[in-house]
Amino acid sequence: SYSCLAFTLGPPLQASLLRDHNMPSKVSTLALAGAGAYCATSAISAAFSAPSVGQVTRNLRQQQQQQRQQQQQQQQQQRQQQQQTSAQEPQSTATAGACWALAAAGAVGCAARAGKRAPRAAAASHVVRAATMEKTTFTKMPASVKPGVVTGQALVDLLSYAKKNEFAIPGVNIVGTSSINACMEAAAKAGGPIMVTFSRGGGQFIAGKAADNTDDAACIAGSVAGALHVRAVAKLYGVPVILHTDHCQKSWLPWFDGLLKANEEYFEKNGEPLFSSHMLDLSEESLEENIAICKKYLERMAKVDLLLEMELGITGGEEDGVDNSDVDSSRLYTQPEEVWEVYKALSAVPNGKFTVAAAFGNVHGVYAPGNVELKPVILHNTQKYIKEKLGTEDDKPVSFVFHGGSGSSKEDIQYAIKAGVIKMNIDTDTQWAFWDGVNQYQKKNVDYLQAQIGNPEGAEKPNKKYYDPRMALRAGEVSMADRLV
Repeated sequence: SYSCLAFTLGPPLQASLLRDHNMPSKVSTLALAGAGAYCATSAISAAFSAPSVGQVTRNLRQQQQQQRQQQQQQQQQQRQQQQQTSAQEPQSTATAGACWALAAAGAVGCAARAGKRAPRAAAASHVVRAATMEKTTFTKMPASVKPGVVTGQALVDLLSYAKKNEFAIPGVNIVGTSSINACMEAAAKAGGPIMVTFSRGGGQFIAGKAADNTDDAACIAGSVAGALHVRAVAKLYGVPVILHTDHCQKSWLPWFDGLLKANEEYFEKNGEPLFSSHMLDLSEESLEENIAICKKYLERMAKVDLLLEMELGITGGEEDGVDNSDVDSSRLYTQPEEVWEVYKALSAVPNGKFTVAAAFGNVHGVYAPGNVELKPVILHNTQKYIKEKLGTEDDKPVSFVFHGGSGSSKEDIQYAIKAGVIKMNIDTDTQWAFWDGVNQYQKKNVDYLQAQIGNPEGAEKPNKKYYDPRMALRAGEVSMADRLV
């Protein structure tokens, strides 16, 4: 689906250009299409009009009349262009890696091509593209979905919209404000929603590894602090943000309980939860216990409009201190009957909102080709099975999530999305991208990072602007954001 925005460099710029009678006025109109997380097309047009200036002695009244006429023509052209754009039908495409990466790539590529066709417009269209990036809106998304943190019914609307239009929202694990900001920067560039995901270890890192973590106090405090940071700045990026927490196994339930308490306190004051959703990963327990605990928590979460993500089957590999590298391969694949039992139990909870992380061969981390065998057909078979059980016309009654997404093939991702996957977790790739940005910064400036004073420019030259921690962290942010886009 398209979200189209038209910007015109209007009267202020035009008036300034007209002060030079030998310079034609330049009006650059840009229509940039690329909404959500899945459009890979954009339309850019640059129109130039040169009014007849006449002699320098022409009086001011004639000049003002010409300006008004040109402005009216430009406004009419802009309205026509907006009408043409709004008449376009939604298009969708599933993408690999960060799920909506092709959207920004398409926009950038088309902008570059437009620049080659009309070199005179380069400076003006650059300004417009920057403005568009900052002011992206989501005219084709559900009306309930606004820039900022999305919760409750707006979250349900957004996930339903993703399923209907077959795109997956990237769920990116973070470990601090730098990676949080990189996520939202990438979303702003791509013009789509983002899920900022806190792990238990990530929460503790935000609080500080030296902080007292008795009863998961630091894990809780850091996660809450990170969520408040997102809430404070999310609207500044102009994108919908889902606040989520990752795997919580049975032994980590004190962390989960602390987060629920924080949500309930926030809800009492603000009428919505602090977070959008939380994940329980009880896949190592029996199916019966997994379902029973999830249902118990969902009943509590439903009262404050929180969505629950639950896991069936085990995600292989290692992440955030959980090592499933040696698990029996049969446990990496969920059966339709298991998902049906979950669906029945959780659907019975009033106001209950949930998604299912059903294993289909997923593995955390990046491995050489051939070492991971994904079977997205399991998700297709499960949707068909539950549809028959419900007797519904809905081909995708379950909202699935995709764990262990780093390193997956484009084909597997696309096929999984067609089965109702609405979110894909990303961690390993973005961790590497952040580190690589920092590493490249160090390599580029190595001669300026050996001492506080003294570099190739002189023995007494200071190096403070190079070893300022913000410089290396910003390089990591940019690299991570670029990897997502």
